[in-house]
Amino acid sequence: MTASDNHTNRAHRRLEEELDYHFKDPELLTSALCHSSFVNEQPQGSLSSNERFEFLGDAVLNLVVSHLLMQRYPDIAEGELSRNRAHLVNESQLAQIAKEIALGPHLLLGKGEELTHGREKNSILADTVEAIIAAVYLDGGFEAAFAFVESRFSQHLETVRRSRNEADYKSRLQERVQSAYREVPLYQVVGTSGPDHSKTFRVQVSVAGITAEGKGKNKKTAEQQAARAGLELLDQRS
Repeated sequence: MTASDNHTNRAHRRLEEELDYHFKDPELLTSALCHSSFVNEQPQGSLSSNERFEFLGDAVLNLVVSHLLMQRYPDIAEGELSRNRAHLVNESQLAQIAKEIALGPHLLLGKGEELTHGREKNSILADTVEAIIAAVYLDGGFEAAFAFVESRFSQHLETVRRSRNEADYKSRLQERVQSAYREVPLYQVVGTSGPDHSKTFRVQVSVAGITAEGKGKNKKTAEQQAARAGLELLDQRS
């Protein structure tokens, strides 16, 4: 074993600790780290870039994240599931995960990418995360890949809950009914209660054959709650 092999093995072990996964076949991890710029500079031509791994990893990632979203948020409709998945598996999020596991120093890059700070490029980092997911899948099967993705995306999945809690229900309702029914929601105050300094407003929304009400300490809040109730009625219809 050469000094170079020893260095590679030590680097792999450090990365495996960050990944919390030990490869039975270390060559799979090496393949996942090989950028095309590195492969093109190797005279022997025996290496392959990680592009095929990226392809497979993208499919595995989308399947696992789809499963996790459906499991954690059983009340979310298909359209919102798709939007949340797209947000979770985009380049920026994947690059963030790469930084969390300190992936940059382990990348195998060509000289040109080294000179242009390739280890910090979101596109390269994101692609390599997908390639690593494929490597874990090929090495340990779907259960291993599922566990890896779940552990790395668990915190990011919580952002879905927070964003839903802070959602603009009026915008979501309008987007939905305009797309499906070509209608615009109509809001009207149908009642108030309480003293002047602490009124509670009741607002009704009507659209697409449904009517829903919401309450709030101001008209804006009441409209949001009415829209939320309207969305729930539409979900029941579908």
